[in-house]
Amino acid sequence: MTLHALTVGFDLDMTLIDSRPGIKAAYLALSAETGTFIDADQAVTRLGPPLDEELAYWFPEEEIPAMADRYREIYPTHAIVPTPAMPGAREAIEAVQALGGRAIVVTAKHEPNARLHLSHLGIEPDAVIGWLWAEAKAGALREYGAQVYVGDHVGDVRGARTAGALSVAVPTGPCPEPDLRAAGADVVLPDLTALPAWLKQYVAAQGV
Repeated sequence: MTLHALTVGFDLDMTLIDSRPGIKAAYLALSAETGTFIDADQAVTRLGPPLDEELAYWFPEEEIPAMADRYREIYPTHAIVPTPAMPGAREAIEAVQALGGRAIVVTAKHEPNARLHLSHLGIEPDAVIGWLWAEAKAGALREYGAQVYVGDHVGDVRGARTAGALSVAVPTGPCPEPDLRAAGADVVLPDLTALPAWLKQYVAAQGV
């Protein structure tokens, strides 16, 4: 591997950003607007899978497409400002770039909203690809030649393995370390603050 060929992918929700406050606010707004009860506290314990899967807990199947569209419309108003970066997120992206590599974000989130989060927080990856969950993330990871994919969910582990990338997991979301290891994570770090040091070791081991 040459230095310029280093590409590291990152998940967004609960990996780079703590999206729970913002998502909770967006669900509460949707609930108030529609008059449909949504347990927003419960919803934010299940972050990772696509929006439609969560909406299915609260709306009939035939209403889900319209509710998903409306959620995405109101999301920027309610969810961007309350959402902080996870500890070490900005530094993790910059660590990849400091080594001459590319840092890309591959997320199941609606891509425009993902970009709004990153812009608001001053996190500047080299590319953002949205609408991809679990194994479907592999297509983008392959397209960009990612050797590593960093995520918090077993779905992220599956995406990395499907792409033939090294799965680096952080138990900062809904999946505890044993679940991530059982899903096949190659490396489990406590959080992103540990990534820059690990990345230097990884690059050195590749003979760069």
